[in-house]
Amino acid sequence: MKPIIKWAGGKRQLLPELLKNLPNEFNGTYYEPFFGGGALFFELEPKVAHINDINEDLIGLYKVFLHKKELTKLFNLLDKHEKNHSKDYYYLVRSQDRNKNYNSNSQVFKAARLIYLNKSCFNGLYRVNSEGHFNVPFNNNKKVNLYEKENFLEINDYFSKNTIHISSLDYIDSLNGIKKGDFVYFDPPYDDLANKKSFTSYSKFGFTKENQVKLASLFKELSKKGVYCMLSNHDTELIKSLYSEFNIIKVKAQRLINSNVKGRKSINEVLIKNYL
Repeated sequence: MKPIIKWAGGKRQLLPELLKNLPNEFNGTYYEPFFGGGALFFELEPKVAHINDINEDLIGLYKVFLHKKELTKLFNLLDKHEKNHSKDYYYLVRSQDRNKNYNSNSQVFKAARLIYLNKSCFNGLYRVNSEGHFNVPFNNNKKVNLYEKENFLEINDYFSKNTIHISSLDYIDSLNGIKKGDFVYFDPPYDDLANKKSFTSYSKFGFTKENQVKLASLFKELSKKGVYCMLSNHDTELIKSLYSEFNIIKVKAQRLINSNVKGRKSINEVLIKNYL
């Protein structure tokens, strides 16, 4: 299976490093509280998992894949978006969340809109303003390919045959019930690099340095509980100090969402884990 959409901070390029650093003896439940595009999840295909993201529209998209009838509706709506695709149509669809009645639309309607905007906006970026309105400009492509039907059907089949819990909660609440022997992968909004403001507008809720400290405290609590934990973040002094007692592995990642192609350079990231 492949991720459904492109997502800022997506981990497809780092999959070899992530897979190499998984716990050797893990056979419990998989948790991912900052799910995003879910590259590691789709690669691992766990039989029991809790996936979560604060972005309700994103999680609504994944919930569509729990039901074959809803997936059929999604195909029809995506076909309509592909047929009507143009610059004017893009901005018409983008403006829909400004309508005060937008949230009364069906989950599958909002899922199709999210996929269309993701595939048609500039550089596949998901960004919202302080009011939660999507505000990325058009990418100027004349045609758009919104989905691979076989991949979507495969995801639906996988969801139907396994126990996959899907939620849109605060990341701490999403871990209720986690126990010794389970595995959690944290991929939070990253700490700001020195003199640079990192992109964190996946939702109208920010992720501050205080949030990074709070997350590190949770990481330590789970470690004492016997939960396998792995976390990705920027290679900053704050992050290294917060997790100094754990196994810190430096990795190189390509910045793929910079608006300037020349700015998409390799940057230092870290993988942090509480096991060898």
